[in-house]
Amino acid sequence: MLDTIGKKLIGNEEERAVSPVIGVILMVAITVILAAVIAAFVLDLGQSQSVGPAAGIQFDENSDGTEVTVTYIQEDRVDGDVTVHCDGDTSTSCTDLSVGSTTTCSGSELDTPITATATYEGTDGTVGNWNP
Repeated sequence: MLDTIGKKLIGNEEERAVSPVIGVILMVAITVILAAVIAAFVLDLGQSQSVGPAAGIQFDENSDGTEVTVTYIQEDRVDGDVTVHCDGDTSTSCTDLSVGSTTTCSGSELDTPITATATYEGTDGTVGNWNP
């Protein structure tokens, strides 16, 4: 009787090796996966994303549509001033604004988009747009 119970619990020679082999394979696989995850964090292999500039810009068009007032209301990620391009061209008609200051675009400048740009940690980007 004890012999039959022992065979059921332990199994025969062929069955006994299956469970330990599977267990060892699973433990090795888990160890390799954990090592890869830890290496990725330690060696910083993940994607590093650069963050662009961000600022609060408000565009107010007057009632007859002849002027747009641009107000720099909040600084978030900006190194220096925000530059406002009234004629849509980034090389001309620029005004640098600091927090709380305003500029006005009018006349033929309103035929093209008004763009506010800034720089943050060496990255230039648009922080606001107004389209006619």
